[in-house]
Amino acid sequence: MPRLLARRRHRRDAAAHAADAPGEQRIVDLQRRREALTARAAELQWDLGGLVYEMVIRNRVRVDVLVRRAAVLQDADAELGEVQRILRSEQTGATGACGVCAAPHSSGAVYCWQCGSSLLPQIRGDEIAAP
Repeated sequence: MPRLLARRRHRRDAAAHAADAPGEQRIVDLQRRREALTARAAELQWDLGGLVYEMVIRNRVRVDVLVRRAAVLQDADAELGEVQRILRSEQTGATGACGVCAAPHSSGAVYCWQCGSSLLPQIRGDEIAAP
């Protein structure tokens, strides 16, 4: 019986600890996202290389198809880079979210990687004090 109570107490404490650490769960989620994006970018790069090879050996290179595939790879790579920057900035605790699409961004980001909107506040020229 004491063993059963100890297990229940351990589970309850573990659940309470998990609820107290939402930041740790976010880091774990970001790490999983980074792993998935790394695998996706590698697969897209592999596929793009294979596509180029197949087009060349058949002497039927279609630049429009290659550009579309390269754009998909570039988007995945940009998202991977942003997730990596966010993970690095999580160590310092400085992150934010886009005001338009709510995508997370790292400190020092000027534009949102998701929607492209400016992350810096806009200031009118007459609001700037002259020296």
